[in-house]
Amino acid sequence: MTSLPQPPTEPTEPTGHHDHEHASHGHAVVPAQGHSHSHSHGPAAPVSKHLRKVIAAVLIPFAVAVFIGMVVLWPGGAPAHERTGVGFDRQTQQGQVVALESVDCKSVNASQVPSTGDLSTPQGREAKAAQTGDCKKATVVVGSGPDKGRAFFEIVQPGAPRQLKQGQEVVVAHAPDAPRDLQYSVIDVNRKLPMALLAGIFAVAVVVVGRLRGLFALVALVISFAILTLFILPAILQGSNPLVVAIVGASAIMLIALYMCHGLTARTSVAVLGTLVSLLLIGLLGSVFIDWAFLSGNTDDNTGLIHGLYPDIDMSGLLLAGVIIGSLGVLDDVTVTQTSAVWELHQADPKMGPRALYRAAIRIGRDHIASVVNTLVLAYAGAALPLLLLFSIANSSMGSVANSELVAEEIVRTLVGSIGLVASVPVTTALAALVVSADRPGAPAAAAATGPVRGGRGRRRKR
Repeated sequence: MTSLPQPPTEPTEPTGHHDHEHASHGHAVVPAQGHSHSHSHGPAAPVSKHLRKVIAAVLIPFAVAVFIGMVVLWPGGAPAHERTGVGFDRQTQQGQVVALESVDCKSVNASQVPSTGDLSTPQGREAKAAQTGDCKKATVVVGSGPDKGRAFFEIVQPGAPRQLKQGQEVVVAHAPDAPRDLQYSVIDVNRKLPMALLAGIFAVAVVVVGRLRGLFALVALVISFAILTLFILPAILQGSNPLVVAIVGASAIMLIALYMCHGLTARTSVAVLGTLVSLLLIGLLGSVFIDWAFLSGNTDDNTGLIHGLYPDIDMSGLLLAGVIIGSLGVLDDVTVTQTSAVWELHQADPKMGPRALYRAAIRIGRDHIASVVNTLVLAYAGAALPLLLLFSIANSSMGSVANSELVAEEIVRTLVGSIGLVASVPVTTALAALVVSADRPGAPAAAAATGPVRGGRGRRRKR
């Protein structure tokens, strides 16, 4: 009985063993793998109906709660206010530099030497150089608004950080209450064309490399910005609690982005749960340490202007909302990657239990933690580089620098976000290991998976 099957099967032992291994645990899911590959992070076996019901029982109430929260907190637009003409709160129009000529700075009185005549100070030296150097007189024509076509002059000093060129598109500020000759001034250059071109290159690159999934990612990005600008920001300005608004808005972004980019699968649902747990941890830690460190959230001109226009806004809560929203993007990447790692390990060896899966996947997670935390810290350090240079110029000690509220905010923001990222790895890995190990495909499916393979081997023996 054994001599008949042995000769034909020996030459094909590696292939036969491989087929048997997949037939025992994965052959029935091959069509599903091909289907889910276009929507999820990678090929994944479907889970049982019972497990899908358990996951749905957790996530559907959560999604309903997020929807209700958005309906209740929906602001209906930002509240109106009287423009102050300070900072970003100015009326602006488009303009263009139509002519540019060199003039003597002294003749246009562009700058004055300080009354003390002290040239030992940087201000005095700059004023002296500006008075004796060559300035540029730009003729600017307003290109939009009620005064379209109106021309005014702008004097550009030789040491000004922003120099104008003929034909350049600019942004002009309008002060209706000022004298006619001083109502318009150039405040910035128009960067719409290079910014739009860069965005177009980014979109093309994402679609070319990511194909359909890249297109879904772009759609999710647009929806995320829509939620941010139409819900989160106006709701905070209307006086809603910034922490509650941030949690509801971040949860909506998370649900839409993850399911749109990775598909309505159990694996994506586990990533959603891991992200949610990590966001709650970040919110809790942020709330505790922002209060404990007495961080007001009002540390620069922009936050001061916001507080002046809307004094009812909780600025420390706004700081906490920024921490939560800022951590969400990196959290998505970590949780999806960890969930995919657990699923792939289970497919490679279905005999692995939850503990073995967790130990194997957490080793991958440790490498991810090291790179993500380093990236997050360097990102914040890069954003605060001019501030750090100022402290370096002042020869301030590291302790005094860290103790200042401006730097302490960034430290708390970085560390709280990093703790949430670190915690998301074991949390998501444990959830994924439990879910994928608890899945038990039904007997009929297993029989259907193994039947065709055995029949194929029988035909080989007859040959």
